[in-house]
Amino acid sequence: MQFSCNTKALSEALSVTSRAVAAKTSLPALEGIYLKANENQVIVRAYNLELGISTTLAADCKEDGEIVLNAKLFSDMVRRLPTDTLTIQSNNKLLTTITSGTTEFTILGTSAEEFPELPTLTDGTALHLPENILSSMIKQTIFAVSTDESNPIHTGILFELHDQTIRLVAVDGFRLAIRTEKIEETTSLSFVVPGKTLNEIFKMLHAESEDVITLTISEKHLSLKINQYTLISRLLEGQFLDYKSVLSGTTATTIKINTRNFINSIDRASLLITDRLKSPVRCTFKENHIHIHCSSSIGKIYDEIDANIEGDDCEIGFNNHYLLDALRAADTDEIRVELSGALAPMKIYPPENDDFIFLVLPVRLTANA
Repeated sequence: MQFSCNTKALSEALSVTSRAVAAKTSLPALEGIYLKANENQVIVRAYNLELGISTTLAADCKEDGEIVLNAKLFSDMVRRLPTDTLTIQSNNKLLTTITSGTTEFTILGTSAEEFPELPTLTDGTALHLPENILSSMIKQTIFAVSTDESNPIHTGILFELHDQTIRLVAVDGFRLAIRTEKIEETTSLSFVVPGKTLNEIFKMLHAESEDVITLTISEKHLSLKINQYTLISRLLEGQFLDYKSVLSGTTATTIKINTRNFINSIDRASLLITDRLKSPVRCTFKENHIHIHCSSSIGKIYDEIDANIEGDDCEIGFNNHYLLDALRAADTDEIRVELSGALAPMKIYPPENDDFIFLVLPVRLTANA
């Protein structure tokens, strides 16, 4: 194999595709980047058996071929090359030379035969979403994805399509995030995408772009193309939480509050809380004010912010990180908060609709909390 290509273009391709490289695996090839040169182009690909990312670059190919090179070492080498063009050549013993100007690296590659083929999607269902909408929906749910591998289905986000509506749902046992959007699709469909996949998709999306992204969903896999990159991911299998039952219940207290003011107040209280010194944030809702208390061995804080409160007075405690994550995910200047008592979840909505719903479980307060 021998080809020449633009150094910057290859470096950027390696930076993106490397996100799908396996960190620790019994298959050494999965820790590498797959290269295939033919017909004046080079395919650059990584695959960790859950997520694959692939792209194609223009190249001057002198000899077709394929090889796998250690992802980290190869990426570091290319990033440090001195000229705009590089040449990569490998022989039948997998010895690979990377040349740029007067700089020349030589490394040993792995046979491409050891690199697994990416899954091929057949009879998939196409879903079309504007790039900015998909970005917003992921951003407002990804924070609530579980990291507990004992229940793998909740390490992903549920996609539900029904009645020209798409809904994304994430839950981790302490929080629930729901984001809803009207779309033109008439398909009814549900599937669960791994959170790790959606994190990588989110990094590649442009939040301001209205370009349409096409997702193709098969029985076990999802694929999509973002700019020049193609991603393919396995889907998660299992029984997702019946989230609709969690949303039921009467509301005793409704609060409308400036989002930034609430974030700033909880953020101030968080100064007294560390991983070692955990303490709940106590919120008392009464007389159009939210009274915020927190104390730990470092010290204590009292804060007060204005709010429009209707219904019963309520005192409730929260984990500061979980509450802040939900508040920061809101994209409205004002939020509507609904409470059903001191031991029921806080529900956070936009002021006048339910385009997003965030639930945060409370912390049981003690007399000294």
